[in-house]
Amino acid sequence: MGQKTMMRLATILERHEKDVLNEWVDQQLAAVTRRRDLVNDQELREDSRRFLAIFRQAAQNESGADADWGEARAFLEDLSRTRARQGFSPSETATFVFSLKQPLFARLRQDLGRDPDALAGEMWSTSVALDRLGLYTTEVYQKSREEVIVHQQREMLELSTPVVQLWQGVLGLPLIGTLDSARTQVVMENLLRSIVETGATIAVIDITGVPTVDTLVAQHLLKTVAAARLMGADCIISGIRPQIAQTIVHLGVDLNAVTTKATLADAFAVALQRTGFAVTRAASARSASPAKH
Repeated sequence: MGQKTMMRLATILERHEKDVLNEWVDQQLAAVTRRRDLVNDQELREDSRRFLAIFRQAAQNESGADADWGEARAFLEDLSRTRARQGFSPSETATFVFSLKQPLFARLRQDLGRDPDALAGEMWSTSVALDRLGLYTTEVYQKSREEVIVHQQREMLELSTPVVQLWQGVLGLPLIGTLDSARTQVVMENLLRSIVETGATIAVIDITGVPTVDTLVAQHLLKTVAAARLMGADCIISGIRPQIAQTIVHLGVDLNAVTTKATLADAFAVALQRTGFAVTRAASARSASPAKH
């Protein structure tokens, strides 16, 4: 886009900025993509006013370099990230920019209608500038949504790997689903943090809900056990079903250094024994039991 062409647009905008803004806002308010539940009319008008002023300034300073549009891109980046978090769709976000074409083109025709060549050049340059900015909003929106998704996935991982205190000095970590590298990291962080907070010396890792155990899963478990030991806590792995035991033996995974139990109850009993506690049945409960004949 040429400097002379864009500067002419800036001059026209300076003369008709208020009218362009009003027409642009009215058009957005009447659009089928309007989301009053997410952005009110006052916020929409203020966003439009700020962007139009930035757009006019960029057109006025246009020298053919991308740096001239840096402020416009920065504004749209913030707008796109905000709207992505608010729940706007990509098209609804990009429409903010693309809807500016109609009022701008109307003013260009009004001022340059008698000079077809100048009008065609100005409309082309304006269209290219707005297309680039509109596509930029889509790119930023997509990155923002990906960041939101990654953040939500991490929160779900943390929620799916709760560390609970089973007894004084004994922690429980029930695992459900596949144990991959990313989840192992979350498991390890949660477990180590809980060991520090509670001062626990025993951690029971229950894999009853883990569908399969392969070499990689076994390695992840061993890394978690090793990290816990560095923090002063021993680990007991429970939920070793017959098929998992056969798989571990077949794979040649060495779990000899780790105490393993078939059930969580068995593992909990070992944990209590190691910490010096014992669970006994209350005398009142024994006396209330039905007599044997």
